[in-house]
Amino acid sequence: MNTDGMDQKRFEGKHEELTQRVIGVFYEVYNELGHGFLESVYREAMRLALTQAGLQVKTEVPVPVSFRGVVVGIFRADLIINDCLLVELKATEQIIRQHSSQTMHYLRATSIEVALLMNFGPLPRFQRFVLDNERKTPKGKSVESVTIDIRSSAVPEMIS
Repeated sequence: MNTDGMDQKRFEGKHEELTQRVIGVFYEVYNELGHGFLESVYREAMRLALTQAGLQVKTEVPVPVSFRGVVVGIFRADLIINDCLLVELKATEQIIRQHSSQTMHYLRATSIEVALLMNFGPLPRFQRFVLDNERKTPKGKSVESVTIDIRSSAVPEMIS
């Protein structure tokens, strides 16, 4: 489920109260700092404001990505709040598809089910994502390998 920041409706579902609190802090930080700073400035301001709001906040948390039981990469989550909400911060003109995809991939790599993508751009914007853990691993869906025999129908030219 994605919801853009322009839509000020209340979220229902997993971690709705926590999500609303974090969104409120996001607007507090935006109203105090405005836009134009580096992402690292907003990350530290969010950490401070969320901690002052009584929430547990971890920053730049390394999260391993595994493939066939082997770690093949590590990403750093900007913020993890109360061990159940992942927050990805941006300081760009606007949220683009790649930012949303990145946030979804981060959810897939963790046991966290709810994420917020928050942009400190010219206008404050956010999106909320929910990905249930049951949906993170495909059940009974696999693709079989197929061998394709490719033969050239043309005779190679001799270059002299």
